[in-house]
Amino acid sequence: MAEADAAKLHAIMVQFLFQGHITPFSHLALALASKGCTVTYVQTEFQHYQMKSTAASARHDQLSNEEAVDLFFPGARESGLDIRYTTISDGFPLDFDRDLNFLEFYESILRDFPARVDELVGKIVESDRSLTPFLVADATYLWPPAIANKYNMVQVAFWTSTALHLSLGYHFELLKENGQLLLGGQDMDHIDVPGVRRSNIEDFIKYDTTDEDPQVPIPVYENIMKARREIRKADFILCNTVEELEPEAILGIKQSLQTYAIGPTNFFANFNKVTSVSSLQFETDCTKWLNSKPVGSVLYISFGSLAQADKQLVWEIACGLLIARVNFIWVLSLEALNSSDETSALPPGFMADTEDKGLIIPWCDQRAVLSSTAIGAFLTHCGWNSLLESIWYGVPVICYPFSTDQPFNRNMVVDDWKVGINLCEKGPVSKERVAETINSLMNGTASGNLIKQNMKKTSKIVHDAVEKDGSSTRNLDHFLKDLKTKICTRSKNIG
Repeated sequence: MAEADAAKLHAIMVQFLFQGHITPFSHLALALASKGCTVTYVQTEFQHYQMKSTAASARHDQLSNEEAVDLFFPGARESGLDIRYTTISDGFPLDFDRDLNFLEFYESILRDFPARVDELVGKIVESDRSLTPFLVADATYLWPPAIANKYNMVQVAFWTSTALHLSLGYHFELLKENGQLLLGGQDMDHIDVPGVRRSNIEDFIKYDTTDEDPQVPIPVYENIMKARREIRKADFILCNTVEELEPEAILGIKQSLQTYAIGPTNFFANFNKVTSVSSLQFETDCTKWLNSKPVGSVLYISFGSLAQADKQLVWEIACGLLIARVNFIWVLSLEALNSSDETSALPPGFMADTEDKGLIIPWCDQRAVLSSTAIGAFLTHCGWNSLLESIWYGVPVICYPFSTDQPFNRNMVVDDWKVGINLCEKGPVSKERVAETINSLMNGTASGNLIKQNMKKTSKIVHDAVEKDGSSTRNLDHFLKDLKTKICTRSKNIG
């Protein structure tokens, strides 16, 4: 153990390419650096360019390593954190439209990107032999086990979602591999997943074991399936959740995988006032508008960076807003609507009728919005980042999940923690149901007040987790101790 303690740990961190993965991963880098690790943060050149363009202090010239750290991790160097920064090509020129040509781009990331990562990791390892490197990569990638093994590094997988979804995915892949699970008409009563109740198992079979989800392209779905199998090869798994929120699921997955609940990483660095720039899009500043609204009077609506709301859903939500007559901020992407004008998807006269009550924007700093006292509720797709942020700021949620982990996240919000309600129970969304749901949560009803009380309690649980003696802080410390032991043992075996 003494040898491992003497050599400073060096986390080589490779983030995934989607917005929802970047924010928790970049804050994990800050958390590890705050614990004394050297961190080399690897980002694609395209994402570097996007973030540099959208940062408040946008720079268009070439940045040195120190300048890049100062831009993307403001305050890190002043706080004494040893964060280094480097970029890697994703194989396409900067002006290549990755959204328009998504399948070509994604398949290249699966096929060609690993070789570039391999070469870069080798250079990073050789650049400073005084450090003890270990690899931290998003659990969505398939290549980390091979690259970590090649350079004799411990591999750490970062799971950006819940322990529930991790456990379901891992155990179902194991059952399929062992011939114990044949989907399609088979009686599932015999299927048991440690720490997971029957209703979630049934929902998993319904939502997450088919490649027919229009929200998830087939190559993405197939990669998710493979990643669930590959994650067992990781030496350690860091899960962006809170032990007290998912005690049964965490105990269940720990029976099979060495997993640590260390979330929410987005707020781990609060104590030292260091943050990260992690948005791939320009963010509209809503502060002045929010400050003009009464406490708890604004509904925030956002379905994240990937979920695509169809025009019918947008229409019904808009009509529901007119009926409810509530203030709102609505993140509405023209690209998601496949439209050059958001008004074409909205009821006639909607913009004029809501001129003083609403803002429709393409993107924003969600944490800044949710932290405003004007926000009274959040209509969300139930992406895990969004839910953690909403819980952190104590904002009750209205749930409308689309795909992947979102239906299971909704189950926890509505059934377990009771901090939100469903936008609709069954069938299509209607304007009447939208208005009814908004009013029940925001207008002082008994059920709405109970949800707010539950959210207040749940928010405290999450805040406590990242305090000095909180469960996530202890788990992160425990992970680092186990990591050093693993490195020391491996070094002795090689020696």
